[in-house]
Amino acid sequence: MPLEISIRQVDDVTIVELDGRASIGPNTDRLDRELRKLTAAGARKILVNLSGLTMMDSSGIATIAGTYVGLLREGGALKLLSPSERVREVLTVMRILESIPTFETEPEALAAFRSATRSANS
Repeated sequence: MPLEISIRQVDDVTIVELDGRASIGPNTDRLDRELRKLTAAGARKILVNLSGLTMMDSSGIATIAGTYVGLLREGGALKLLSPSERVREVLTVMRILESIPTFETEPEALAAFRSATRSANS
C-alpha cells in the first residue's frame, strides 16, 4: 500500500497528512523527501497528522524523529496529531510519545503552536 501525503497550511503551521503505511522503502523515502523539502522551504511549524496511517515501522519513526530534532535545532517545532491505535502502540513502545508532543484534535495542536510562539516572544 503506497503512502499518500497531502500538505496544507493553517496560518503559519504546515499540516502533513499521511494515509497508508510509513514503512521502510519507497514510502519512508518519499516522506523523508517531503519533510526535507518543507524545512528547506522555510517551514518551522509542522503538524504530522497520523490518523490515516495503518502502519508505521522504525524507518517511519526515524524520519519523523529526525525532522523533529532538526526543527528544534532551528527554533522550530514538530507535533503529532491523532495516531491510530496501532500506530500509537508503536510510538509508545519506541518512547516517541514521551518526546514529541502529540494531540488528539487539530484545534488542540494548533493552539499549542500558538501558545509556544507567545511564550517564546514573552
